[in-house]
Amino acid sequence: MSEIKIPEVELNIYTPKDPVEVPIVENYICTKESSPNYVRHITFDIAGTELEGHVQVGQSIGILPPGENERGRPYKLRLYSVASPTKGENGKSNLVSTTVKRTIEEWDNNKLYLGVCSNYLADLEPGDKVKLTGPSGRRFLLPEQAEDFNYLFFATGTGIAPYRGMIMELLEAGIENEIILVFGCAYRTDLIYAEYFERMDEEHPNFHYVPYISREDRRHDGTKKYVQTCLWDDAELIDPVLNKENTLLYICGLKGMESGIYRALAEKGLEEYLDIRKEARDKQPGEWDENDLRRHVKPSDRTFVEVY
Repeated sequence: MSEIKIPEVELNIYTPKDPVEVPIVENYICTKESSPNYVRHITFDIAGTELEGHVQVGQSIGILPPGENERGRPYKLRLYSVASPTKGENGKSNLVSTTVKRTIEEWDNNKLYLGVCSNYLADLEPGDKVKLTGPSGRRFLLPEQAEDFNYLFFATGTGIAPYRGMIMELLEAGIENEIILVFGCAYRTDLIYAEYFERMDEEHPNFHYVPYISREDRRHDGTKKYVQTCLWDDAELIDPVLNKENTLLYICGLKGMESGIYRALAEKGLEEYLDIRKEARDKQPGEWDENDLRRHVKPSDRTFVEVY
């Protein structure tokens, strides 16, 4: 296998103490159909700033929402994954985009919690300005010789954001190796960027879009379909790719999603994607508890993980 070289990137050109103010140029809903979850694609114009030309796909940008918390302190920075390719949204180096889901939750005390930054961003219109920091992140990136590898991307929710830019970058570069995107959500109305991925699936025989909808679709045994179950249910597609020495695995989304994937990989004997310590090797993968997964099962150098 080719050596995995992660490109050098610039970090923290702008910090919370010294952010840059930029305008929004577009803000639109990017779920497949009318969804109770409001997910928006937001693009910023970074022209004339030090960010232009210095943000890699797979990195994040920081947003500083205005206002103060209940203690009278400024709201903290929130990080959002870049959803545009390295060369910029629509090929324009001055445009960088992200994916934002409005956080609306009901707490046990019957009070509604509205995520400060997500709702702030979702309400903005083209021309409104926001304070940005970044870029941040140096690990969750495509390798330098991207054309030498196959890719299996796992995503849940807005964890799909970096893959939009990565897949655009790979396909536009004419990569001929295999690319599989497994996306998990609760309902089909929550599919994000589905039209783009469906079209790419039709146009590129080496790209495969595999949505897993947990609360609508069922497996043969009646259990729910989660992203990790694709390792069994779509083994005919996925196994040949995972068994190649030049395949890289990426996992992005809600914290905890990696646990099921790690267990399934180990159960299938695909340990080259994991660094399993002795404490976990003394047990069967199905017996691993959260402590084992947190402390004794780590990604190998062929696996990249970004969970939140």
